[in-house]
Amino acid sequence: MTKPEASTVEKQLVKKPFKLFDFFYKYGTILTIALLILIFTWANPAFIDGNNLINILRSISIVTIIAIGVTISLSVNGFDLSVGSTASVANAVVISMFVWYSQNMFVAILVVLAAAILIGLINSLLIVKLRIPDMLTTLATMFIIQGIALTYTKGATVSENMVMPDGSYATGVISPLFVKMGQVPWIIVVMLVVVIVVHIFLTYTKHGRYMYIIGGNKEAARLSGIPVNKYKTIAYLLSAVLAAIGGMVLASRVMTAEINAGSPYLMDAVAAAFIGFSVLGAGKPNAFGTFVGAILIGILSNGLVMMSVPYYAMDIVKGAVLAFALGLTYYKQK
Repeated sequence: MTKPEASTVEKQLVKKPFKLFDFFYKYGTILTIALLILIFTWANPAFIDGNNLINILRSISIVTIIAIGVTISLSVNGFDLSVGSTASVANAVVISMFVWYSQNMFVAILVVLAAAILIGLINSLLIVKLRIPDMLTTLATMFIIQGIALTYTKGATVSENMVMPDGSYATGVISPLFVKMGQVPWIIVVMLVVVIVVHIFLTYTKHGRYMYIIGGNKEAARLSGIPVNKYKTIAYLLSAVLAAIGGMVLASRVMTAEINAGSPYLMDAVAAAFIGFSVLGAGKPNAFGTFVGAILIGILSNGLVMMSVPYYAMDIVKGAVLAFALGLTYYKQK
């Protein structure tokens, strides 16, 4: 055996040193979930009850769906901050289609999806054609969409038998089939279908791989012949559509359209998407990681409620988790 060959064999036999940071980067989220389950179960044995676990899955369904949309925008190195407002519009429009206009479920969903596509097109037009930075664009459209939702509903809650501006009562009713979408197990099924479909799309299709290439190096992707603008447009369209689906699931769950109902989901969705970067060492936005991130946030919220932590302190914990996730993500990228 020659010296170079022996050297190669020796290098292959030398084990890589164990790095504690890399271990926690890959498995930290899963270990944290396991630790939280143990702590909350110790504090209140009812936490591990089957009904409560199903309640956690139900509670994260809307966050997960919206967060998957954020994940797709992140895959092309974008960032969609308008998802919460888009969910609010979807919530208001779908309920109003039933209550104000007595439309069937097919028409109601179609109108909402059309509105979501329009929002996605506006975002992508401003970002792709006018080249306004993603975060600034979607921050601006977030306020615009929020204002449209408030104007559309006139700042009122939309519900069955509501009082109309002329003093009469709304006569439309929400479709019973639509209501089922917000109930267990269908709300969980919708969430899992979204996670699986987007995971397959991003991981196993050429379109998903193109999005990751664009997110990694836009100029290299362009030189490779990948239509960068086309895929960025697709990313923002999908993000808006998923936010709208989240808004419709929220509507079917509560059967009303509250003012800015989707806005509170923005921070949780962003946190879940960024936590997902580190799950199993992915190092990139991915649907499975986002789902795990949403589970972590759901367990935190549920456990803190069961421990009687005041609701106004919840954002402190969520903000700390998001800061930790961002710190891990960007430190690793550095």
